[in-house]
Amino acid sequence: MNPSNKIIVSIVLGSYNRRAFLKQTLDSIRNNGIEASYEIIVIDGGSTDGSLKYLLRQKDVITIVQHNRGNFRGKPIERRSWGYFMNLGFKSAQGKYILMISDDSLLVPNAVQNGVQRFEDLLKQGKKIAAMAFYWRDWPDYKEYRVGFTLGGKMFVNHGLYLRQAIIDVNYIDEERYAFYHADGDLCLKFWHKGYEVTDSPNSYVEHFAHANIKIRKNNLNTQKKDWQNYLKKWKGIYEPSNSSAKDWEFIKYKDTTNTIRFFPKLPVWKRRLRTLAVRIKKYLEKKIKQTG
Repeated sequence: MNPSNKIIVSIVLGSYNRRAFLKQTLDSIRNNGIEASYEIIVIDGGSTDGSLKYLLRQKDVITIVQHNRGNFRGKPIERRSWGYFMNLGFKSAQGKYILMISDDSLLVPNAVQNGVQRFEDLLKQGKKIAAMAFYWRDWPDYKEYRVGFTLGGKMFVNHGLYLRQAIIDVNYIDEERYAFYHADGDLCLKFWHKGYEVTDSPNSYVEHFAHANIKIRKNNLNTQKKDWQNYLKKWKGIYEPSNSSAKDWEFIKYKDTTNTIRFFPKLPVWKRRLRTLAVRIKKYLEKKIKQTG
């Protein structure tokens, strides 16, 4: 490869049956004002809504298909973890940095370039940075943008940039311990534990559509509770839950003058009402998990 064409940013996202959202997510990447060379990698879980046909037409997208649901040749397909799913993309990435976002998210213009510039500046200063959290919000439920803190009061990444070499150094995302929840926090704690830092990018913002998948799954509580218990067990004595006075989130007030949220697909009234119900259930589940440990 010609050095002048070397990939700087690998943008990795997982997707399943969200064609309308996925189209807008990809457009928000293409129109983000990224000056660095980049690639887009989508890991699809075997969508049945036309997403795969759409992806095959996108000549700037590397598509990995990992059927994760249904049956094949008379047997159920093995369900794999979120970590396995994302590691397929991470291990395929060629960039110095890996940007992780969701398929129901929109990047506010210049988010990526601002993050890359801040990352580069900090590395030049001798900082050992492994990851950089972008500020995000669940729209339309939150007005402010935020980044989160996990066990030990350590910052972690919901959406943002990773140094690919740091991911390699800690042997990628844990694929076995967590089904879905807390694997992102675990990855960041592995960074911290190996002497890296996780920081924020104050000029990088992401809009996340609250509950694009409006199905309410009965096993949500059990899955999250089990993953949380595994998380606590792994880091016990190293990174403990913060006391009640410690903050879980750091908020920023920011006005997106480009009104990025206008590109989210419009939901019919019944779906908006179901989404509102999902928000209430999510808050209830989070409260129950905290009460039960």
